[in-house]
Amino acid sequence: MSRMLSLLNWVDERFPLTKMWKEHLSEYYAPKNFNFWYFFGSLALLVLVIQIVTGIFLTMSYKPDGEMAFGSVEYIMRDVEWGWFIRYMHSTGASAFFAVVYLHMFRGLMYGSYKQPRELIWIFGCLIYLALMAEAFMGYLLPWGQMSFWGAQVIVNLFAAVPFVGEELAIWIRGDFVISDVTLNRFFAFHVIAVPLVLIGLVVAHVLALHEVGSNNPDGVEIKKNKGPDGKPLDGIPFHPYYTVKDIVGVVVFLMFFFAVVFFAPEMGGFFIEHPNFEPADPLKTPEHIAPVWYFTPFYAVLRAVPSIAGSAFPGVVVMGAAVVILFFLPWLDRSPVKSIRYRGLCFKVLLFLFVINFIMLGYLGMKPTTDLFKLLAQIGTIYYFVFFFALAFIPKFEKTKPVPERVTS
Repeated sequence: MSRMLSLLNWVDERFPLTKMWKEHLSEYYAPKNFNFWYFFGSLALLVLVIQIVTGIFLTMSYKPDGEMAFGSVEYIMRDVEWGWFIRYMHSTGASAFFAVVYLHMFRGLMYGSYKQPRELIWIFGCLIYLALMAEAFMGYLLPWGQMSFWGAQVIVNLFAAVPFVGEELAIWIRGDFVISDVTLNRFFAFHVIAVPLVLIGLVVAHVLALHEVGSNNPDGVEIKKNKGPDGKPLDGIPFHPYYTVKDIVGVVVFLMFFFAVVFFAPEMGGFFIEHPNFEPADPLKTPEHIAPVWYFTPFYAVLRAVPSIAGSAFPGVVVMGAAVVILFFLPWLDRSPVKSIRYRGLCFKVLLFLFVINFIMLGYLGMKPTTDLFKLLAQIGTIYYFVFFFALAFIPKFEKTKPVPERVTS
């Protein structure tokens, strides 16, 4: 035991190991009233680890070559020992990542986790979301199946709609005049090295910013305002061991569902892995209906809802981009002094409920072929998407809120 303490002291003199353990786990005080919704932050970190580890093993057998990419994926599935398991974990993990992140963001909307003093935490979270979208898009091309190829073709061509520099920008992204072997190689490099490094850096920044100002809670009460004689928050408990143990319960439940999908429904009826992606990419054969994976479809519906001008899709690209960018301004758009949905008025609760239904509707419409009815619904959904955010600036003027308690209530 004395030798272990000596080793630990030797390390601490050269690296702040014990200091980091205390600051971010054993002596980091979190509100004692965390509920079910606070599982998703740690679950997002778990899925990130799953994606990195499975991705490393997949790169050992994958060939980023236009002639061999599809065959190498089949080789992983059929001939590499446990290759099918690793590949399905990675493909399921991609969808699980977005599902967990969307729920994590919804919790932020419910409890006002983007409000002062947590604006920077929210911004880092939005940057993580952007990096995650880039990572998913580039990884989607790598199987080199029909939907991978044509989905990338459609998305990259959106950049060509940018006035003046669009064509050059699209060529620069592809590295060629069409989606080709060069595109596959550069997307592979970004997917495996560049974007993951950015993503990890943003996650570290997100956690550091969180631990600097402290975690929010379902009551929206700042626990640092009420401290005992020892300087510790009266309504807080150490993150370790209390929440590390609690998070293990969430992890176990999550992994039960995760592996149920991996073992029994890895394609999820075409939602996680589309059926055309089991065919090798063919530049001469267009799939009957091209649509992105489910986690991109709400924004794809927004893109298609905006009418083109003179045959240009640029207005749709601008609105789709604005649908993501507006998230960054949420801390300043919401003027309410109350954080938590528990103490906000009925108006906010109805707006948020309709926003969730609207987002799901846009996701569904983005999967379907365009019809007059679906286009009308997508246009209504797009309008409401933006109305929700701008309404947050006005509803505090007439919203009847409940008194916020001085301390957490449970």
